[in-house]
Amino acid sequence: MKLLALETANEHCSVSLIDDVEELYFQLDERPKAQTQTILPLTEQALLQTQTQLADLTAIAFSRGPGSFSGVRINAAVAQALAWSQDLPVIPVSSLQALAQAAYRLTGLQQVTAVLDARMQEVYIANFSVDEHGIMQAVDEEKLLNYQQAAAYCKFTAIGSGSELVKPNQIDSQEASILKTSIPEIRATAQDIATIARIYAAQQKWVDAEHALPVYLRDDAWKKIPEQGKAN
Repeated sequence: MKLLALETANEHCSVSLIDDVEELYFQLDERPKAQTQTILPLTEQALLQTQTQLADLTAIAFSRGPGSFSGVRINAAVAQALAWSQDLPVIPVSSLQALAQAAYRLTGLQQVTAVLDARMQEVYIANFSVDEHGIMQAVDEEKLLNYQQAAAYCKFTAIGSGSELVKPNQIDSQEASILKTSIPEIRATAQDIATIARIYAAQQKWVDAEHALPVYLRDDAWKKIPEQGKAN
């Protein structure tokens, strides 16, 4: 089994290629908002460096959102195009789940609330708990909420770009300060997409390329791009 994982749903771009047991390639481009210029060159580099053809892949995994409107759209479009070219299945992975997986990878936290800044006084949010495979699974629905609603929805330690905007009722200011200083900056990469996708691929939890669709949560996201300022 070989899986190609793509992550452009936020400001950075990364690509990972894995097999059944190990990571064969990973590259992260940290330049902000350079996804359009870097996703295809990184993908080509991954294939060349690992001597892999697209036809050799079992599936293509991608971060399907929620996140940056343009970043999510790019990720879905590239995954769909690559999959269509070789009639490969795709594995859409929630960017919130990937963020939770990154927290588990970096800190060992087994329960987290993944929070992404959605701009316009809102956040994308969901609560996650690790399963028997070491994969962070959602314990409730992904939501687009204002700060006050998100605070009430937050069940565990909040992580992600929107975590400082949410102050859970069950965490007092002293504990929140301790958490803030003890947890490093956490962001998802293609490594986390690949980790989740490996389990899903083994279970054949994938879809046809035509269903490689972005998830925005904000139904009228395209109308609000100008309002998001520098968010996209």
